[in-house]
Amino acid sequence: MAPGSAPFRARVSREEERASKREALLVTAVRMFNANGFHATSLDDVATALRVSKPTIYYYLGNKEQVLLECLERGLLQLRAAVETVNSRLGTGLERLRAVLLRYGEVIMGEFGRCVIRTGDEELSPEGLARFKQMKKLIDLELRALICKGMADGSIVKGDEKMTAFTIAGALNWPARWADATQNEDARTIVTGLVDILTFGLIPRH
Repeated sequence: MAPGSAPFRARVSREEERASKREALLVTAVRMFNANGFHATSLDDVATALRVSKPTIYYYLGNKEQVLLECLERGLLQLRAAVETVNSRLGTGLERLRAVLLRYGEVIMGEFGRCVIRTGDEELSPEGLARFKQMKKLIDLELRALICKGMADGSIVKGDEKMTAFTIAGALNWPARWADATQNEDARTIVTGLVDILTFGLIPRH
């Protein structure tokens, strides 16, 4: 049978359809988790919103915690991508850190980033919490590494890189709890303003 024949296209089409349905379920779930909270949102709510059955969610995503962990992993992968992309750029440590923070802030203000910030440790099982913390730790370590590079090249004032990373991340994370997700322009303004303030404080004073 020649390449591109009907059976091959049908298989690709089924895979694309599955991916599309899975994405729709995930996006609907993360929006409801963000709006109503994890405990106040049931899989029945998600199913009703999309006019599907609850077993459909189990088929594509798994149980409720597995759905949440999928949302959290998506947000954390976006944050890691922001760091990894900037790490390949030229520039001082401070310049690269600023670029990372701008992208970090954009992700945090998005649907999956908000879910990362709004999910409390108490909402996960011990196994789920361990997985969540391990994913977050990788982001923290990469931020610290960027800060250390800036301290080494003199573009960032010397200090405790752990405390610096925690302070910066904490400040950038907080708007995900109070800023209006529907006001995209305001979100960009908030992120840029915060990054300006935070990076100004890192500049060495001679």
